[in-house]
Amino acid sequence: MHVEAVGTDITTERVDAIVNAANPGLLGGGGVDGAIHAAGGPEILAECRQRKADLPGGLLPRGQAVATTGGRLAARWVIHTAGPVYAPGKDRRAVLRSCYVQSLRLASELGAESIAFPAISAGVYGWPMDDAARVAVSAVRDTDAPGIELVRFALFGQRALNAFTQALANT
Repeated sequence: MHVEAVGTDITTERVDAIVNAANPGLLGGGGVDGAIHAAGGPEILAECRQRKADLPGGLLPRGQAVATTGGRLAARWVIHTAGPVYAPGKDRRAVLRSCYVQSLRLASELGAESIAFPAISAGVYGWPMDDAARVAVSAVRDTDAPGIELVRFALFGQRALNAFTQALANT
């Protein structure tokens, strides 16, 4: 599996699946979530509503993942995962790690060969970028995902790109 980091808009990625840093309610929001819903069109939201109806309490548990169509995106699928909110003094790294592991496994089950991730939880959820990058890279490198040939971290901003580039160099 080839793993790389690029500075780009994840909604323009030409991969089989892109990962959405979704909120547990699955109905869109700000940041990456809002951008994916806006670029992908109403088909994504319609499928999110279907997935939401099947979830206990209508919420995606943090660290888990579900898939929908890619709608108008170049990607065939969007894998939605709800990352943890950063809280100093509480170690939620296992939940953040699970976002990457579950997304990779789901992409593999779908038959994807390539996947692009954002920096999950490192935006409005407040996770420190350097730590988010270390957790993400470690999770991806440690996960067996048959068929996945390319994992791309599609990152917004130089700070995110630098953190992920450094994490990749140190593993």
